[in-house]
Amino acid sequence: MEEATLNTLNGKLCQIVDELVQRGVTLEQGRQEFEKQFILASLRANDGSVGRSAKSLGVHRNTLRNKAHRLDIDVSSVSGRAKRRSRRS
Repeated sequence: MEEATLNTLNGKLCQIVDELVQRGVTLEQGRQEFEKQFILASLRANDGSVGRSAKSLGVHRNTLRNKAHRLDIDVSSVSGRAKRRSRRS
C-alpha cells in the first residue's frame, strides 16, 4: 500500500480511536469490535469463504472460525451463501 494511503487511513483511525476513548470504550472492547469488523469485511470481500478470508488475513482457517465463534459471527450468514442454499431447497 502506498504511503499516502497509509497516512490517510492512519488519520481516520486516529479520529475513531480518539472518539472511542472519549466515549469510555475500553481497549478490550475496541479491540474486539475492530477484529469483528475486520473479519466481517474480509468474509464479505471473499463471498463468505472462510478459507479465502483466512488466507487474506494471514491466519489458519480454524483460527478464523474460532475467532468468529468467539466474536459471535455467524459465518454462514455472511454474503449470499444462505440465500443460495435456500434457492436449492
